[in-house]
Amino acid sequence: MTPFSTLTATAIPFGQINVDTDVIIPARFLKSISRAGMGAGAFYVLRYTADGAPNPDSVFNQPQYQGAQILIAGDNFGCGSSREHAAWALGDMGIKCVIAPSFSDIFSGNAFKNGILTVALPQEAIDRLMVVAAESEITVDLETQTVTTPYQDRFEFPIDPFRKHCLLNGLDEIGLTLQSEAAIAAFETKRAAAQPWLA
Repeated sequence: MTPFSTLTATAIPFGQINVDTDVIIPARFLKSISRAGMGAGAFYVLRYTADGAPNPDSVFNQPQYQGAQILIAGDNFGCGSSREHAAWALGDMGIKCVIAPSFSDIFSGNAFKNGILTVALPQEAIDRLMVVAAESEITVDLETQTVTTPYQDRFEFPIDPFRKHCLLNGLDEIGLTLQSEAAIAAFETKRAAAQPWLA
C-alpha cells in the first residue's frame, strides 16, 4: 500500500448526500475480482446518460476535474451494501482522499484497507471546500490532521491513531503481518522441530 502523508491536488466538488455504494460502483460492474479497470464503472449512472453517452452536466466529466485525487462528498457517503468494490473503484479512478461530513462505517473501513483516507469535517467546512475546489487545489496533511486551502482556510479532522499509523506507513493487513516476520519464522521453526509430523 502506498503511504499517505500530504496530498495537494484537484478536488471534485461533488457534494451529494446519501451516495450509496451502488452509485459509486453499480452492481453490473462487480463481475471482476480485479481492481484494475474498476474505475471505468465508478459513478457510471452520473457520468453517462441512459443511452451510454457521456453526461456533459456531470461534475465527473468536467475537464478541470480530470485527474482529481480528492473527492468532496455529502453526508452519509458510502451507505448501502458493504461492497469493497466501491473503494476499489475510487482508487482505480485515482481518488486518494474523500472528504465528507460523515461516512458509512463499512465504507470507511474498506477505504482505509485500500489506502484511501476518509476525512470527516463539519458541513460548513464542506461548503467552503466546495467553493475552493472550483478554482484551486486543496491540501490534506495526515500528519497534522488538517485540510488547508490557498486562502488560509484550515480545518482539523479526527482520525483513529491506528489508521493514521497504517496510512502514514503504507501498511495494509499483509504489511502489518510482515512486521512480525521474524517472530513468525522463529515460531514456525520451533513448531516444526517439536511437531515434525505436522510439516
